[in-house]
Amino acid sequence: MSSSSSSTAQPLRVLVVGLGTMGTSHARAYRAIEGFELAGLCTSRAADRQDLEAEFPGLPRFERYDEALATLRPDAVAICTYTEHHAAMALRAFAAGAHVFCEKPLADTLEDAKRVVDAARASAKALLIGYILRVHPSWSRFVEIGRTLGKPLVMRMNLNQQSAGSFWEVHKKLMLSTSPIVDCGVHYVDIMCQVARSRPVAVHAVGARLTDEIAPGMYNYGHLHIMFEDGSVGWYEVGWGPMMSETAHFVKDIIGPNGSVSIVAKESTDATARSADHDTHTRTNAIRIHHAALNSERDFAKPDELLSTEDEPGHQELCEREQQLFLKAIRGEIDLSEHHEAAINSLSIVFAADASVRSGEVVHL
Repeated sequence: MSSSSSSTAQPLRVLVVGLGTMGTSHARAYRAIEGFELAGLCTSRAADRQDLEAEFPGLPRFERYDEALATLRPDAVAICTYTEHHAAMALRAFAAGAHVFCEKPLADTLEDAKRVVDAARASAKALLIGYILRVHPSWSRFVEIGRTLGKPLVMRMNLNQQSAGSFWEVHKKLMLSTSPIVDCGVHYVDIMCQVARSRPVAVHAVGARLTDEIAPGMYNYGHLHIMFEDGSVGWYEVGWGPMMSETAHFVKDIIGPNGSVSIVAKESTDATARSADHDTHTRTNAIRIHHAALNSERDFAKPDELLSTEDEPGHQELCEREQQLFLKAIRGEIDLSEHHEAAINSLSIVFAADASVRSGEVVHL
């Protein structure tokens, strides 16, 4: 990855496209990080967004992406829009000579995702995809411990979100093009692949449409199973909407012959729909390690260990960590080849799961 003289001598000017929860957080990160300059914002009805004027006073705002690119000529573009726009916007950014940070999923088809990765390589520009759990120290520790548990592994994960109001409106807009299995699943399938380090061979998934507020061909609840070449298996469950239960919205377990490791979610007495809050998607309270070894009395030889993660970064700091990584990639300090391969791999699995929901068949990879 080549780096230009401007990447070290001058701040890199960044255009942020899409100013929802993630786009706003990334805009704050660019403003906070030395080496970046927040150059402009692009979002629908930009002129009406008084919240943006209040937080980013005087910053140029655009409603048309092409106009923003042509006017600002940014060094980098952060694409935080809905999934169906990702590939086209990324390709136009590369064509304009910009580096790209793109929120996950990279594209709404596997073919388009591959086109974006190929364009990044051809243009010698950095492409970082928003796999935020990869910069989270607690999740990195979770992966490391999971790799010590022997083989085969059983991986159990979910992220059900009881959403109402603006959260539910966002979920409905996402489901115009992207199922919950695809949108959220890429994170947790990526984690499973990091832990198993084995080739995924088959996927089966089921789904249910629990509301008439979404299109007939879409589902707002899904459940996938992955089988790996080494005998490891994993499941991921996801549901969006006002009907979802809060009882089990956060399950993150890895089980192997040597024991298990679990992320223990931070408990809350708040009765609101906390599972829809972005901070709860990454926030942990502790990592519990269970040892399977038995003593001569056939009881457990070692007690469970509880590793506190109370000092872990919050959502905004994680976004800043992602953008620090983006800065290093632009400067040529890190190679993103494995990152791209992992993104394509996790996308191929969740797209296969989406196809399985619709066909009712096991998809062999």
